[in-house]
Amino acid sequence: MKQTNTDEPQSPDSKAVLDPFLYLIKNSEGKGIRSSLIEAFNHWLEISDQNIQLVKNITERLHSASLMIDDVEDNSKLRRGIPCTHLMYGVPATINSANYIYFEALKDTQKLENSRATTVFVDELLNLHKGQALDIDWRDNFKCPTESEYIEMVKNKTGGLFRLSVGIMQSVSANTIDYTGVVNEMAVLFQILDDYLNLQSSKYHANKSFCEDLTEGKFSFPIIHSINQLPNDRRLVNIIKQKTQDEMLKKYAVQIMKETKSFEYSIKRLRECESRLYSEIERLGGNEKLVAIVHALMKQINVESTSFDSL
Repeated sequence: MKQTNTDEPQSPDSKAVLDPFLYLIKNSEGKGIRSSLIEAFNHWLEISDQNIQLVKNITERLHSASLMIDDVEDNSKLRRGIPCTHLMYGVPATINSANYIYFEALKDTQKLENSRATTVFVDELLNLHKGQALDIDWRDNFKCPTESEYIEMVKNKTGGLFRLSVGIMQSVSANTIDYTGVVNEMAVLFQILDDYLNLQSSKYHANKSFCEDLTEGKFSFPIIHSINQLPNDRRLVNIIKQKTQDEMLKKYAVQIMKETKSFEYSIKRLRECESRLYSEIERLGGNEKLVAIVHALMKQINVESTSFDSL
């Protein structure tokens, strides 16, 4: 399989379309969670090493391209500690490069010569964009969703790429067991954890910015819980509307969320996800690699958490 080579000479047209994408993948190191999940699910699906590598490449390209688009849509400044791609190459070139990578990934999917794989690819990218649309709509129109609405959005936005990976793998596997439930639960755990760390992790703040979800005006899981706990209290909503970069205001927002015990509630929901995942994994026959991933994710709650008491 031919991959995008970051070192080989590029023709002028290829260089123009690939440079923004290559900037992102050369200068930032991802969490690797998607490749780890692919390896874990292969305990059950048992596809060839060649196809595993193909699915990893497809998934990582799609993920990186989606980050480029997300950063534009969120007006983000930092991605994993470096300036976002659109700040270096401009919005038009960044969007064009990301879209090109989407189609490169589709072209790689077609190499499997399996119509089910292509259908999964298209369906889950549609789901991803539907989820992103809701996220943007809530943010830009200041509509705080319910917890259940948020979870459904996460299953589309975050779960879409997770299901795409497993679905493409399953298209070339003899295993026909439905893993949708465990994949969706992984997506929910991953996103709630990410939301929690965005507001509570010192390492997260070093790689992005202090409480970036507040600056983006995003309705993340702890924020949604806090607002819904105090429906007549406009303090947190007013801070969200400002999309502020003021650190004191953001610390005050964190304090409000502490008052409503929204971080404690987030951890409680994460523990519930963890428990359901362990039960479902056991029901499906066990999977040590998948259990290890869940354990490593949950460990971040204790390792990365910090508090901001000096307002």
